[in-house]
Amino acid sequence: MKELMDKITKSGHVLGEEVLKVDSFITHQIDPELMEKIGTRFSEVFSEAGITKVVTIESSGIAPALFAARKLQVPMVFARKSKSLTMDEELLTSSVYSFTKQVTSKISISRKFLNEKDNVLIIDDFLANGQAAKGLIELCQQAGANVDGIGIVIEKSFQEGRHLLEEMGIKVVSLARVTSLENGAVHFDQADA
Repeated sequence: MKELMDKITKSGHVLGEEVLKVDSFITHQIDPELMEKIGTRFSEVFSEAGITKVVTIESSGIAPALFAARKLQVPMVFARKSKSLTMDEELLTSSVYSFTKQVTSKISISRKFLNEKDNVLIIDDFLANGQAAKGLIELCQQAGANVDGIGIVIEKSFQEGRHLLEEMGIKVVSLARVTSLENGAVHFDQADA
């Protein structure tokens, strides 16, 4: 997606050979016009899939997932990283290791929002090692839901995430594929959509 790659080139910051900081438009401050275009693109790619829910993980996946869900005209559900006092119902849970934060979080979704009738599109902001997406797939499997595909805003294709998800038989669609962050520059491969 050209607009996304242009924004990464202009406003992203390379912090070493494995970390790309995009906090000015995705992970802290959000560019709503760009997010709407991202959501629209995911909805176009998955428009014929019969998606019934868009699922993501808090917090940076919420904006692109919400715009995709709005365009697909389905609910968006996000996995929480911590249980609130109001979450007293039966929960689907999984553990997720964050590459960026270097911590493992227990994520959860209430069973009342995901079930065996759902055909799910998972959306996430980054794909690095694939652990967040894998955790969301596990939650969907616990509910008996089908995962039709995974939409990724930015993939670091020099890490193993895509391979892990494709080995699980899941379609991965990345809007920006970063092949390298060497010498402080972002290098791209052709995106999936």
